[in-house]
Amino acid sequence: MVLGLLLVHANAANEEPGTKNQEQRTEVFRPEAGKFPPFDKARSYRGELVFVDHANRRGSLRVQGTGAFRRNEPQPFAMLPYGMVRYHGAPADLRDIPLGTMLHVSAFLPPDPKISAVPVLPINNKKKDAEGGAGFAPAENHVLLLEDEASHCQREGLVWKLKEVDLKNNEGLIVASREPKAGTDGQASEETLTFDAATRIWRGRECLEIADLITEGVWPASGKKSLGGQAVQLGIIWKPTLGGVFIRFHISDIWLDDAAMQRAAHNQTETHKAFIRSRWMPASVDAVEYGKFGRATVTATLFGGMDASLYADFKKDIPVLVNGAENTLKHTEGGTAGPAQMASRGTILDVTKTPGDVPLSSSGIQVRFETDLITEGLRPTRVIRIRPAAWPDVHMPREEYLDSGNFHHEDRFPTPDIFPKY
Repeated sequence: MVLGLLLVHANAANEEPGTKNQEQRTEVFRPEAGKFPPFDKARSYRGELVFVDHANRRGSLRVQGTGAFRRNEPQPFAMLPYGMVRYHGAPADLRDIPLGTMLHVSAFLPPDPKISAVPVLPINNKKKDAEGGAGFAPAENHVLLLEDEASHCQREGLVWKLKEVDLKNNEGLIVASREPKAGTDGQASEETLTFDAATRIWRGRECLEIADLITEGVWPASGKKSLGGQAVQLGIIWKPTLGGVFIRFHISDIWLDDAAMQRAAHNQTETHKAFIRSRWMPASVDAVEYGKFGRATVTATLFGGMDASLYADFKKDIPVLVNGAENTLKHTEGGTAGPAQMASRGTILDVTKTPGDVPLSSSGIQVRFETDLITEGLRPTRVIRIRPAAWPDVHMPREEYLDSGNFHHEDRFPTPDIFPKY
């Protein structure tokens, strides 16, 4: 289901070079509270993950501009509350992605600059030019979709086609192009990427080394060999390279077949499912029908980007626990005992699916539940965390929830001032 939602918007992502997107980049668009923004309004760019503050869902990216990549100062980003992370073609959390990974970004201007978790940059900052060229400091730093190379290619129906390898001492260069999986559009340009003995090569359930391909005669022990346009998926990172090359990226992983890619996606999916069950499903409140003595009926939409099995756990008549959350998805009602003890409780009355297409960041699944403890966090347009009572009742780490108004953010975590002002 999630893959289907992602594919619905693939065409919009492919329109980046077109007139339509050039016009959109001149617009001043900010997401509104309580609304899932349209994917085609997002600005797209690419960068290397260089810093992560996972508890606050923010970090820094070295954004690819028009000049020397290594000279670009890292730029701050924050995930929108409904922002999605994809890694190895599967749902992920920021903590799952290794530093150095090259990521494709779809992002917006800060919805509310006054409460931005990262510095707010001038709207025309993408025109800023420096040693790293233009485009390395976009003002659109609130992320809707963050995805690694394999996830990006799968969403857009692309593969990397390997043309030639040049190898010496288990390292070297590969010439390849990113092209549509079915046929070619004639616009793909070749790119030279580095690899070394640490590059992982996946085939079915096997994890191979460069030396294994040499032993099998697939790659030469030394020198060049044509690879005939072999279609693969790549994991791409950045690290310093020889030769003073301005922009050259490195291959961390090669998935030689669909079975290998599916296995990587399955492993990452299981990691994320366990994470969400322990931290609860994020959602936004659509409506509240107030009753007497603290009772209320709440309608909320579950955020998108999760595995279908997580959504399937939300069923009519089951008990649920609910907490308010801030935009970083931290529980805001943790007290000194933790979110589970402070949560509102209730029973699901209905689970409905929005017909037709839904925004990328929404699951389209609405949950209507009744509770006898309506709190400030359970208000229309607010973000909440909700879990079926059958999910694991575990204690969350202290940095992932607040102390019900008695805990100050700055007491435990740095403010946006930790990010340098270049």
